[in-house]
Amino acid sequence: MEISSLQLAVLLLTIGIVLASGLYAARSIHSAEGFSLNGRHAGAPLVAGTIAGTCVGGGATVGTAQLAYSLGLSAWWFTIGIGLSLVLMGFFYARPLRRTSLETVPQYLGLNYGKPAAIFSSIVSSLGIFFSAVASCLPGFHLIAALFGIGYGEAALVLVALVACYVFFGGMKSAGIGGILKMLILWFSLFLAGFVAWQGLPGIAAPLPPAMLDLWSAGTENITVGLVSLIVGILSTQSYLQAVFAASNPRTAAIGAFVAALIVLPVGLPCALIGIYMHAAAPGISPILALPLFLFTHAGSVLGSIAMGGIVLSLIGSIGGLSLGIGTMLSHDVFAPLLPRRNERRLLWLNRLSVLLVMLLAAGFALLNESSEVLFWNYLSMALRGGGIFLPLTVAVFLPHRLQPRWAVASMLLSTATAVATSALDSAIHPLFIGLAVSALLLLPGLRRKKAKDA
Repeated sequence: MEISSLQLAVLLLTIGIVLASGLYAARSIHSAEGFSLNGRHAGAPLVAGTIAGTCVGGGATVGTAQLAYSLGLSAWWFTIGIGLSLVLMGFFYARPLRRTSLETVPQYLGLNYGKPAAIFSSIVSSLGIFFSAVASCLPGFHLIAALFGIGYGEAALVLVALVACYVFFGGMKSAGIGGILKMLILWFSLFLAGFVAWQGLPGIAAPLPPAMLDLWSAGTENITVGLVSLIVGILSTQSYLQAVFAASNPRTAAIGAFVAALIVLPVGLPCALIGIYMHAAAPGISPILALPLFLFTHAGSVLGSIAMGGIVLSLIGSIGGLSLGIGTMLSHDVFAPLLPRRNERRLLWLNRLSVLLVMLLAAGFALLNESSEVLFWNYLSMALRGGGIFLPLTVAVFLPHRLQPRWAVASMLLSTATAVATSALDSAIHPLFIGLAVSALLLLPGLRRKKAKDA
């Protein structure tokens, strides 16, 4: 992919402004809690920016355009599903989680079901989020390699360096500020680019099949499966819920989730329109290049470069947010208990190094599996994150202390094992749903009846 000097300069300037703002914000971070939760002082904009900045990655932008190139407008359901998930988070999950003084989802599960549940969920969640980070690294390698004309190894180093600038020093605060700026850039640039694509469609609409402009063309069953997968995955993941724990109060946490939903939900529309346009205008290209090629060849030099900078930032932000989630769980739930005494400076650097370790491992693992399918890692990630954790977490939120701990732990263990085995066997049924079914069967016998005095 050839780009002009002007395009490269605008792209780098866009990325540089966002990263510099995050680094500037990092100056105020002096403690472990400040790094992972912004000292629990996050307002609704920062909560929303952090959630949206993590949710909107390569899948929501490049992936949506890629899918729309083949399926049409139905690809928009991906970001619609994310938006609906965040609405549910705001209504039902944000307040109960934030009412605690906890920092991670495993800690919340441990509060309800004991230490074994906390340990197991921390390990499983970390692995699940890790594979999601791997899935985000793969398109990142391809995009950076294509933009700068370098190999995948060099692209991996560039990507890790950019992600490190995004979250290593400032943690949650840098991710939140970076997420706000990133979403502002993406919103305005992508919607302008999408308008250009929509305006250009009448001139090339003849070759388009009618299904390309049908929101329901993917089929009700496929859409439903996708929506349920997104809801379960997002509501079970530390990387998204971490912003909830960071909110200044429960109400702010809920408002932040609602605002994030309003930000994320429409983003898929311009990406889908661009994919549809490229289907007609450039048949035969690799679908994954639909969005980058449109931005550099049809959207104008400045607008396209700004939008492309936003796309790169979306990848950086997603990987950074996922790495921050894993790093927080590792440092707080695994490494911190091993320290002889609490030392804030030591804990802060333990957090930072945990996040950096996750980045390096995800990039290295993705590099070793560079030719693998992104979808495989997403399926595996979803099975690990949601299969064993979603239902016990939901029961803990709605029916606190009503589920016997041994049944909760058994549900987590067996449902996760079943989901992973199903994923490895390439079953026709989504592994997440098999995991959820096993989880439900094991949870029902463990529910205690509510005592009359508590009624």
